[in-house]
Order: sequence, then structure tokens, then C-alpha cells
Amino acid sequence: MEEFSFANIWSTVLLAGGVGTLAILLMFGGAMFLSARRPSARKLTPYECGIEPGPYHWSHINIRYYIFAILFLIFDVEAVFLFPWAVIFLGNTVAFYAMALFLGVLLFAVAYAWKKGALEWSR
Repeated sequence: MEEFSFANIWSTVLLAGGVGTLAILLMFGGAMFLSARRPSARKLTPYECGIEPGPYHWSHINIRYYIFAILFLIFDVEAVFLFPWAVIFLGNTVAFYAMALFLGVLLFAVAYAWKKGALEWSR
């Protein structure tokens, strides 16, 4: 049986890295030499779903959309934490009280957002 030494293992890693790097360089080089090049002014314009691009106009977006998105992310993350908690809490009272505190903080956040009117879609 052949004995593996430290140099044997790293020479294999370096060989695989060299072959991978050579393959990447060959693919990029082949694409560069085989691709068609016909520059034009139309190709340099930004693509906007087939519509000719027009001048940029500022638009006002209501901040409530961002608040809705942030609140959704907060409660989506809450749901991720509830799944492992449901599995663990049966035999562990510390986990139960920790999650109860976590849910209390989130309940306070919902009450605060509701009182401030952040959950109303249109005013």
C-alpha cells in the first residue's frame, strides 16, 4: 500500500488547480477569439425590454412600501425561529421563556407599528 505524504497531497491539489485554471483560460480565450465583433451605436444603448430608452425621470415612491417590506422580513424571520423552538421547547423551560420573550418583543413591535399607522396601506 502506498504511503501518502504531505507533499503528495498538496501536489495533487496544485495539479487540479492548475488544470482548472488552464481550462478556464482556454474557454475565455476561445470565446474572445471566436466571438463576432461588429460595434455599433445601437449596441451601446441600454436595453429596456425592447423599448427605446427615454430621459430619466425622478419618481416619488411612498416610504410605506419600504416599511411594509421591512415588517414582512421581521415576521418572516420570526417564523424561521419558531420551527426549531417548537421541536425543542417541550423538555426545556429555558427555551420556552426565551421564545416567549422574543415573541413579546415582536408583539410590541406590531402594536407600535399599528399605532403609528404603518400597517395602513393607503391614507
